[in-house]
Amino acid sequence: MSEFEFIFALFGLLLGLSIVEVLGGLARAIEVRLRPGATVLIGWLTPLLGIFVLLDLLSFWGAAWVSRDVVGVSGHSMMAVTVFAGAYYLAAHLVFPREPGELADLDAHYFRVRRIVLGVMLGLLICQIAFYASVPELAVNLQRPLAAGLAVVLLVLMIAAMVVRGRAASIAVMVALVARYLVVYLL
Repeated sequence: MSEFEFIFALFGLLLGLSIVEVLGGLARAIEVRLRPGATVLIGWLTPLLGIFVLLDLLSFWGAAWVSRDVVGVSGHSMMAVTVFAGAYYLAAHLVFPREPGELADLDAHYFRVRRIVLGVMLGLLICQIAFYASVPELAVNLQRPLAAGLAVVLLVLMIAAMVVRGRAASIAVMVALVARYLVVYLL
């Protein structure tokens, strides 16, 4: 087992649990909505936030692969992986409410948690960029114009999603965040 495989086992476990949190939350919301006489509206915002979190998790999972040759086993790296992936878990856990049936509209839940979820993810993105910048082998990735441009777009859209008011504007920003990842994955 390589050092990367050892660290990645911990990282993969925590990120996998984060993915399960988002998918489980969506499943609970759909289940509540399908009950006879259900009045819960799922809306667009909370599912879009969930999709964005899933896409961001996949992106970071891929970023871990890029950094595989520079991550060694140490107390520092294990703590960093735990804090980083644990923060993703926190964000993923908050995307959907525990009891969706207690809310009339999940869009209201989105407006209650969006700044926390997106703020955590924004902080993680900044940490990832700082880590890449601090390692010469990885800093090369930040110097590519396309990569830098996509990072700036992601930062701007995440901040916009945290501050924009109104349902329609929020949907537009969340769709743009999801679309940005879909374009990246299809390039």
